[in-house]
Amino acid sequence: MAPLQEDFDELRDRLRSGGTIRNTGDDPVYYLIFGVEEMLEVKRRLMEWTAKLQIDGWTVHRFSMADAIEKIFDESGLKELWLEAESEAPLDFDAINSTLRDALISGDTLKNAMECVLKELKAQPHALLMVTELEALHPYLRVGALEQKLQGRFTVPTVFLYPGKRTGKSTLSFLGIYPEDGNYRSTHIGG
Repeated sequence: MAPLQEDFDELRDRLRSGGTIRNTGDDPVYYLIFGVEEMLEVKRRLMEWTAKLQIDGWTVHRFSMADAIEKIFDESGLKELWLEAESEAPLDFDAINSTLRDALISGDTLKNAMECVLKELKAQPHALLMVTELEALHPYLRVGALEQKLQGRFTVPTVFLYPGKRTGKSTLSFLGIYPEDGNYRSTHIGG
């Protein structure tokens, strides 16, 4: 059996044994970690994995980070201004990325979008949130920062499909290019 499938099977086992709010106070957050080179394979398996989780009794809801970011940018009312500014300095990537990063984190826009979904799912029995396309956060922010802001608000089991490297029990490197970060309080599988 391929390591990616073994890691998913371990995730299923962990969800079956502890996929609720934990008495330790930790949120039910899981990271399924895979190498960047496996991103397309993860996308190919997403429907299969969703079906298997449904067989296990979960109602799987997907939160696409790419879709959420696109919606925030579209609803900002500043998109035309950003495109105009970019056309004046098309190679000023630092300025462009800084502007877009601010749109995502000012007012906790991205955090609020995810928190809204978590609140909606709280009342649904056996709900599970699967967060996909984390790579869309690059170069704006890392998912660990988002997890920290949402600490205590994960009302349903939440699975982050995390492209990166695991370098210790709780140390991850987002996309394998960011510095190692040990500030995750979640359960890590794979990597």
